[in-house]
Amino acid sequence: MNNNSNNKIVKNVLITGGAGYIGSHVTETLLKKNKKVFLVDNLSTGHKKLINKKAKFFKLDIANKHGIKKIIEKYKIDSIIHLAAHLIIGEGQKKPKKYYKNNVLGTKKLMEACKNSTVKNFIFSSTAAIYKEGQYKVSENSMIKPKSVYGKTKIKAENLIINFAKKNKINYGILRYFNIAGASPSGKIGLINKKSDHLFKNFSSEIMKKRPKLKIYGSDYKTKDGSCIRDFIHVSDIAQIHYLILEKINKLKISKILNCGYNKGISVLEVAKEFKKQSSKKVNIIFTKRRKDDLIKIIASNKKLKNFVKWRPKFDNLSKIVKSCIIWERKIR
Repeated sequence: MNNNSNNKIVKNVLITGGAGYIGSHVTETLLKKNKKVFLVDNLSTGHKKLINKKAKFFKLDIANKHGIKKIIEKYKIDSIIHLAAHLIIGEGQKKPKKYYKNNVLGTKKLMEACKNSTVKNFIFSSTAAIYKEGQYKVSENSMIKPKSVYGKTKIKAENLIINFAKKNKINYGILRYFNIAGASPSGKIGLINKKSDHLFKNFSSEIMKKRPKLKIYGSDYKTKDGSCIRDFIHVSDIAQIHYLILEKINKLKISKILNCGYNKGISVLEVAKEFKKQSSKKVNIIFTKRRKDDLIKIIASNKKLKNFVKWRPKFDNLSKIVKSCIIWERKIR
């Protein structure tokens, strides 16, 4: 009897991209919940600095099907959280093959490693970049028409996972992230990668300079202040969502596709002003020309997520998010 009830709880979780920004936060959350965490990362964009000492780390590529299979079998992995991906939109436009190989074929190999194994749950980090431009507030049923190569590879990976999971009786959670920002309140982890083209990262590293210039792409969008609008969500809230969804799909043996955002839009100019406010220096906000492929405005409807896991965000506050970024940036200087 005891053994049987044990099978029902999530115990051994494998995180791909575990040495990355989101992976390190999800690891921190799961370890607090007494899960055994195993990390796989090829360290192409991940950082040794972000690897949690309490987790078991393997330097491995997700395309190494046999290596992954061995880990699954040896450690009786019951759940996989798949975060490993190339995710810089501009780079994806220039190197579509690289993005397809990693994000689509890499996911396919990872799924194949789960075949006839102990894996019962699979959580995938997808993106709001799969939605068609111009819908502004999107639900999970909104029209899908990705503009970027990155978005296209993510929707392909979603479809692979759905088909594979149905055939192999695996529960899946596809989480469509909106714009992730912030750093852990523990002060131990945050975003390191300077090439990430990440708004909060760019602004927080700029704020450290003697004469900070915060650059905004485009001032003539049809929005309240002319700058793009995004739904920014704190990385610690995203990490908590992974834990809650994993427990729920495991318990109910069901699968879900869910938007992960705060259901509210913040403009890029508002973000710049908040950074300026929290800096003691003279900060210049500069507008430059629009970037190709930037969506004007996109906000998550998170009704489905909130109904499914009774999730209440803890860091839903621009000032808190900016503050956590600045504290982290000072620390890694």
